[in-house]
Amino acid sequence: MAKVLNNLKPQPLWDLFEEICNVPHPSKHEKKLAEFVLDFAKNNGIEAATDQAGNVILRKPATPGKENLKGVIMQSHLDMVPQKNSDIPHDFEKDPIKPRIEGEWVKATGTTLGADNGIGMAASLAVMAAKDIEHGPLECLITVDEETGMTGAFELKPGLFKGDILLNLDSEDHGELFIGCAGGINTSAKLPFKKEPVDKSMTSFKIAVKGLKGGHSGLDINLGRGNANKIINRILFESANKFGLRVAEINGGTLRNAIPREAFATIVLPANQKDAFAKFVKEFEKIVKNELATTDPEVVFLVETTNLPDAVMDLQSQQKFLNAIYACPNGVFGMSADMIGLVETSNNLAIVKSENNAVCIETLQRSSVESQKEDIAAMLKSVFTLAGAEVVQSGSYPGWKPNVNSPILQVMKDVYNKLYGNVPAINAVHAGLECGLLGSVYPNWDMISFGPTIRSPHSPDERVQIESVGKFWNYLVETLKNIPKK
Repeated sequence: MAKVLNNLKPQPLWDLFEEICNVPHPSKHEKKLAEFVLDFAKNNGIEAATDQAGNVILRKPATPGKENLKGVIMQSHLDMVPQKNSDIPHDFEKDPIKPRIEGEWVKATGTTLGADNGIGMAASLAVMAAKDIEHGPLECLITVDEETGMTGAFELKPGLFKGDILLNLDSEDHGELFIGCAGGINTSAKLPFKKEPVDKSMTSFKIAVKGLKGGHSGLDINLGRGNANKIINRILFESANKFGLRVAEINGGTLRNAIPREAFATIVLPANQKDAFAKFVKEFEKIVKNELATTDPEVVFLVETTNLPDAVMDLQSQQKFLNAIYACPNGVFGMSADMIGLVETSNNLAIVKSENNAVCIETLQRSSVESQKEDIAAMLKSVFTLAGAEVVQSGSYPGWKPNVNSPILQVMKDVYNKLYGNVPAINAVHAGLECGLLGSVYPNWDMISFGPTIRSPHSPDERVQIESVGKFWNYLVETLKNIPKK
């Protein structure tokens, strides 16, 4: 493939990022990219290995005269979120990402870009390969499966690293330093149903909710964007009462940590309700467009007739499922009283899918307060248990408690002020950075997270601001020069 980012600065970082884009690396399928990193390390004389989880670990000695500085671990993750528009033929396990420059941004073509966390990974590799950057002892930790289970962080063993400072390169707002993050837990529900034959006098439709922005279920959860699962459920719920609608199939959302952008359903209803139903959907589309006029104005409803399916859900199960989805909390549940503007607790109703005679529901709860995380998780469990679902909760991970007296925080505030003439904002993030887990394994680490400006991660609108990548690079390089002494 012809290179499209080779004229951007800093060139070593962008060249590496474009190479990363050429290697398929969705979550759970990072082996090829791990091999690329190991080959890159070998070709550049960098010590490298993988641990039992598949995490890649690199080491580089200090530059002459910097041996007395504290050791630094630069941390990123191998995997990317695989999201695409439904009309884009893209296989994330086989096809490369196609980056393109659009004004001041780099975007992909109809898919996620993987700047989360490809830019952080490219920056750390570029530092490791550089011959002209001053630094103390360096290590890199590039984890697997951050986006779907934080498996690499969960399985990290103590005793592998010598450094004292962790620089997490997985934040998405240049000019901000993150010193805390939310913990999370997954709640999965499985609601069995029986199949009933379809009366041949009925008529059938396919319904689609499309055009929503989606986005990161933590970072974007406060933006008021539409949730395709909640919206299509409103249509089905109202129509079941008005027109005797029966659900044959539903499929909405693809990932726990992405706000669902699209949802689809196949339904049947009495033939004499056909016109009234079509009119209702059009009127309801206007209602939703009005509700989302500011935050998600491109939402559209598509309705088309289709062949009658062989079966539908039994009526009792359908009622339970529609009521459970309607009752399921979604979006922001509470704001922090300590940090203005920080979401404290939320839930993402991520996936609703009928398969193997059951409706399978996947949700992700987040909170920076452990007791609140447990509370909203219990709420989700209660809703689905009342509906008669089998409920499983898994993947619980801790948050990262802020340390405002962190030595590396003070260093990075001073470095930023020196470079850019102002002090960076100090924040916590409503997302599951790996720092909480990593800090539980290495409690001695002084941790901070930063990165370039990335917008709409976890959606096909993902983009990274070109200028911010240059500033992020300069900031990283200058920070490494000013690490405190041991």
